Amino acid sequence: MRGTVLYAPRDVRVEERPYPTVEAPTDAVVRVTATCVCGSDLWPYRGLDDVEGPSPMGHEYVGVVEEVGGEVRTIRPGQFVVGSFFASDNTCEICRAGYQSACVHRQPGAPTGAQAEFTRVPLADGTLVATTAAPDPDQVPSLLAASDVLGTGWFGAVAAEAGPGKTVVVVGDGAVGLLAVLAARELGAERVIAMSRHPERQRLATAFGATDLVTERGAEGADRIKELTDGLGAHSVVEAVGTQQSMLQAIGSARPGGHVGYVGVSHGVELHGERLFYTHVHLHGGPAPVRRFLPDLVDRIIDGRIDPGLVFDLQLPLDDAAEGYRAMDERRAVKALLWP
Repeated sequence: MRGTVLYAPRDVRVEERPYPTVEAPTDAVVRVTATCVCGSDLWPYRGLDDVEGPSPMGHEYVGVVEEVGGEVRTIRPGQFVVGSFFASDNTCEICRAGYQSACVHRQPGAPTGAQAEFTRVPLADGTLVATTAAPDPDQVPSLLAASDVLGTGWFGAVAAEAGPGKTVVVVGDGAVGLLAVLAARELGAERVIAMSRHPERQRLATAFGATDLVTERGAEGADRIKELTDGLGAHSVVEAVGTQQSMLQAIGSARPGGHVGYVGVSHGVELHGERLFYTHVHLHGGPAPVRRFLPDLVDRIIDGRIDPGLVFDLQLPLDDAAEGYRAMDERRAVKALLWP
């Protein structure tokens, strides 16, 4: 089969790879219908995360089940499924509390790489969510978004306690940030302020429900949020980048007693204890438990209530994956969808 491999920083190749097989009785093999490049894939692509030899890439996928192991009970060959980027049993005490991304049996959701024609999924019963019927082709991008960026943005909004009557700020205008805007509006937020200085991303943020746009960054950005909220700050802030500046900007944008939901993959973030102590800000976040939200998100997409697939502003054949990485790295694309 064809699959994407990262050999070294900025060295992405699509090449022949072994066809994945059932290795454990709880596995499934999925024929990938659509996959994509994630913003977190850019960390190793840019050399900011170590690349230890050729690495199969991709953790976002939708597709059709080809084969299942002998202990898989609820997932059947022929079903169209949406996966999570972490595999979980969905039955342990941590999963039942809604934190499947910290399952006691957590594994990579697509250890053979999802930017490929086929992928192996561990713990298939707990990881995969099947649609009741084959989706319309135009719904496939939105279902693909649900496998990571929509669920991650949703978790950011939930962790920030976005809801009716709330003012929500979203720091970051990548796919996760843009879909956190959508999530905040779906959760009933009265006002959603998107922080972006990129015109095309501002347009998407507005389409997803942003009521205000702020172009300033860092301390200036936080000060601008205070100006827009009578000097108080926002009730809820989603941090969707993962840098020192974005985290401090998010904390500085929240009012005393406010909540910051942080879902940007953290790189070099350090928080000063005494400074944090006097903010009275709640912090909650981490790797998103996408599996918690998947059934609800799939229903919203199938029913036509939301269209998160709009974040895919570049669509390419799988063999052109390297261009997808380049376009996202150069901010020529918000998110690149790959068709196997």
